[in-house]
Amino acid sequence: MTLLGTFDAVVFDFDGTVGDSHAAMVRAYLTWAHQYGIDPHTLRNYTGLPSRTIAEALLPANLVDEAAARIEELEVEDVDGVIALPGAAEAFAAVPDERRAIATSCTAPLLNARLAETGLPRPTVVVTVDQVANGKPAPDSFLLAAERLGFEPARCLVVEDAPGGVKAARAAGMPVLGVLTNHTAEELGADWHAENLAAVRFETTAEGVRVAFA
Repeated sequence: MTLLGTFDAVVFDFDGTVGDSHAAMVRAYLTWAHQYGIDPHTLRNYTGLPSRTIAEALLPANLVDEAAARIEELEVEDVDGVIALPGAAEAFAAVPDERRAIATSCTAPLLNARLAETGLPRPTVVVTVDQVANGKPAPDSFLLAAERLGFEPARCLVVEDAPGGVKAARAAGMPVLGVLTNHTAEELGADWHAENLAAVRFETTAEGVRVAFA
């Protein structure tokens, strides 16, 4: 067993980390890309980023508001097949609510729809992209999660599956565990990497949350 460390709290990304929304997301973005004349193959470069950030990168400024609202609408409407990823339920059960948070590029309505579909318990601390000035890869979401939990960022472990999220964690000064759902370890560049959360053991001790590879 390899010990990662003992942390005051764990901040989980949602999509691709604890929830599998890939099929629903692909359906929504393929529809969206077709509607706006975007090559769908370019979308992989924007995994884990807020939908508005993607719209700003791929479309003229005069279409951004409309396009961002449209992808939000498509995604909230379609959560069919969204499930919890392996090990997610066990991780949430092992880490107490006061030491656990979600920080996501989803808006509040989208996170609510997807989280409910997974059946995972909702943490008290949830930070969605509409609660911060700048979404990932900016550090705002993770810093706000640490602040609401009441712990120093450097003592909070981030769990992420996307390069943008890893960059955000690094910018926040937080250690990061990369989950290899959609990207390789080389693409993520996290401090540690796991195939999924089933390969990770979380144990609450008097000192905090002890995290190790199972």
